[in-house]
Amino acid sequence: MTDRYAVIGHPIAHSKSPAIHAAFAAQTAQDLSYEALLAPLDGFAAAVAQFRAQGGRGMNITVPFKEEAFRMANRLTERAKLAQAVNTLSFEDGEIKGDNTDGVGLVRDLEQLGCQLAGARVLLLGAGGAVRGVVAPLLQTGVSRLFIANRTVERAEKLIGDFADFFAYEMPDTLAAGGWQEAADAPYDVVINATSASLSDEAPPLPAGLYAQGSLAYDMVYGRGLTAYLKQARDQGAARLADGLGMLVEQAAEAFALWRGVRPDTAAVRDTLRAALPPLV
Repeated sequence: MTDRYAVIGHPIAHSKSPAIHAAFAAQTAQDLSYEALLAPLDGFAAAVAQFRAQGGRGMNITVPFKEEAFRMANRLTERAKLAQAVNTLSFEDGEIKGDNTDGVGLVRDLEQLGCQLAGARVLLLGAGGAVRGVVAPLLQTGVSRLFIANRTVERAEKLIGDFADFFAYEMPDTLAAGGWQEAADAPYDVVINATSASLSDEAPPLPAGLYAQGSLAYDMVYGRGLTAYLKQARDQGAARLADGLGMLVEQAAEAFALWRGVRPDTAAVRDTLRAALPPLV
């Protein structure tokens, strides 16, 4: 019997996950189907229950349901607990297991882009769920500095407080937070935009001097070509630009490996998707 998987969100028609997982399945000779499910904003739990009752084996969760999925799971991985959000559900042994593959997806994409994260200075823009999901994986690479900048400083400070307790004995001076202007305490090797500004073709009001020699500017938004943030970064001295397409593919590969026990090759899938998107120029 073909195993069923799905991605669930609202909206969902734009999702590239079905194409990604279909490519992974063909590459690894896995007998599965993968669909996109639109859930009502007030009907996430019911939609998950129905899919599970129909024999579904697992689901990817996208906006706006990641926090609700976190509360739904009755078994959580450590990285899901730290993120306080779930983007991957597995239905096994009568349980709902929740995981978060966003952070490892980002780290793998940065590494494939040639970033040496051990000892790197990293600036994260934003303090929402996208940031919460990647803080721990970035810290675990051995970055020397991780500064979280946000319009509302209190929100960024609360976020690092949640993580500081967990990492207190390993990296007491690595993690810091502040406002946009406070981010200019040092040039950074990697600057990651995890705000929603690019969705409205805007850029955070960042000060000059953020980008170190050879630095990478990374926008988690993908499929929009040269976003306002990436234009700003280029003008302010970023040496390289990247969007979040690679992160999307890598987090999907991590979920696929969790479900199927085999890790697909991501390069060909990423290149196929990239060819259909506007260029970053």
